[in-house]
Amino acid sequence: MKRLFLIFALQIALLAGAGERRPTCCVTNREVGSVVNSPAFTDKSLYQLDSVWNSADGRKLKLAELKGKPQVVTMFFARCELACPVLVHDVKRIEAALPPELQGKVGFVLVSFDSERDTPEALRGYRKQQELNANTWTLLQGKPDDVLELGALLGVKFKKDARGQFAHSNVITVLNSAGEIVYQLNGLNLDVTPAISAIQMTLK
Repeated sequence: MKRLFLIFALQIALLAGAGERRPTCCVTNREVGSVVNSPAFTDKSLYQLDSVWNSADGRKLKLAELKGKPQVVTMFFARCELACPVLVHDVKRIEAALPPELQGKVGFVLVSFDSERDTPEALRGYRKQQELNANTWTLLQGKPDDVLELGALLGVKFKKDARGQFAHSNVITVLNSAGEIVYQLNGLNLDVTPAISAIQMTLK
């Protein structure tokens, strides 16, 4: 019951925001409200979640441990045959497009839909295959309920089919240092320039 209340409260906060703020679920390739770099968690912060995740490095962590710098968050699964390789490539494009002064100041987070198969060991293999820098990329696996919870808050829908593949939304989310959603891209092979601008704004 406590978890359901927190999800509901976070969803209300994320959807309400300021008067001119557009609902996160309805934003496609546009900035979500004003970009702020809050020093403490607010009612819009995803870092309020109590869920514990397993990282590719074998650590257990809460999302709040990602605080302190902007994070680019994407939900995916390692065995994806279609969209995820493109989605991850789009995140890598964001990383590559960062100005030199922002290199190392932004984190990148991949959260798996596939709680059963994307073990920490499998995620380590995926990270190596994709040549993702372990210092800036965090790959996470969690319990099914925790994955559903995070997906609901990020506006990401997914469903497993009989072949073990997932039909899913393709959403890239930029969080500020306090875990608030400041920008989302919804789709594949999109212009990443607005995402870079959102990241830069959070660091001002």
